[in-house]
Amino acid sequence: MTSAADSFPPGTPAVSFPPPAGWSRGWVIRLALVLAALVAVAVLRPGAKPKAVELHGFTMGTHYTVRLAQLPSGMGREEIQTRIEASLATVNRQMSTYLPDSELSRFNRWEQEDWFPVSPATAQVVAAAQEISRQTDGAFDVTVGPLVNLWSFGPEARPDAPPTEDEIERARARVDYRRVEVRSEPPALRKSDPDVYVDLSGVAKGYAVDLLVDLLTNLGIRGGMVEIGGDLATWGTRADGTPWRIGIERPITWGHALHQVIGLANRALATSGDYRNYFEWEGRRYSHQIDPRTGWPVQHELTSVSVIAANCKLADAWATALMVAGPDRAERLAREHDLQVLLILRTEAGFEDRMAGGFERYLLAPSER
Repeated sequence: MTSAADSFPPGTPAVSFPPPAGWSRGWVIRLALVLAALVAVAVLRPGAKPKAVELHGFTMGTHYTVRLAQLPSGMGREEIQTRIEASLATVNRQMSTYLPDSELSRFNRWEQEDWFPVSPATAQVVAAAQEISRQTDGAFDVTVGPLVNLWSFGPEARPDAPPTEDEIERARARVDYRRVEVRSEPPALRKSDPDVYVDLSGVAKGYAVDLLVDLLTNLGIRGGMVEIGGDLATWGTRADGTPWRIGIERPITWGHALHQVIGLANRALATSGDYRNYFEWEGRRYSHQIDPRTGWPVQHELTSVSVIAANCKLADAWATALMVAGPDRAERLAREHDLQVLLILRTEAGFEDRMAGGFERYLLAPSER
């Protein structure tokens, strides 16, 4: 996972929090994953200027962090946090599959073939997700929810045991992004099959990050970083004029360690991996990364994907898509779509890094961290 590398020294112990509301199914797993990201960080160099203003909270079943180079004139941290919380609550009301009265939950219960009115934001996010679904031939699919739920990684709890092949096939029959249409004027969704279930978990966090960046820049804040569940975006620089230092976690299932540190300014970063959210059954590990085309958790050497993009919505979706695609196809897709990508493969000899699109330009040497 990714994290801001300016606050916690390596080895900082995890902290326990009460479960968040709204997107709370699986909060223990998600929170552990995010805390794992936050402890895999670098330390401020001696003599650096004071740390950024920090704000923390819960949303979407995970933790968010906002760091600001400075507060705007005439506005305190409490007012800024109130505005942040209001924006995140709006995203939940629009796109959560955990809130029964959200736009998305109501659309998922919609059994007609007529257009279902939604907010412009929901239509925009679904349209972006549909485009990446087409570009990846379904490696990313907003209708994957029935499979995610079946494998116990969604809001519908089930025992931590693999489903049967018949159950997988029945759920997979409900998955096909081409059964969902979206329009922008007036904003609405439509499905050709009443059993279609849309899940925006692979893109909504990134959208929420972008929304907060827009909010904070419009308040006149010249530099900052917003992170939700490991997906983040930066604008401007830190108070000392240097890029924001972002840690990428080593993809290990025990403990926490730093794998790479990058310097990021005016860019977004999202990381997807198979090493935190999983369960084991009869000696085999099953990750939450489900391939919509097969119905099964991915089984390949690729264990972590980090994507740098102009906005976090795209970085979030592409990280998920490339993680599902596997190492070789992920490299081809990165080249085809000019993506800046770090792929980490788990091999018998250890971890192997593959980079595309100039990702290596962002890497910081140990002396710069």
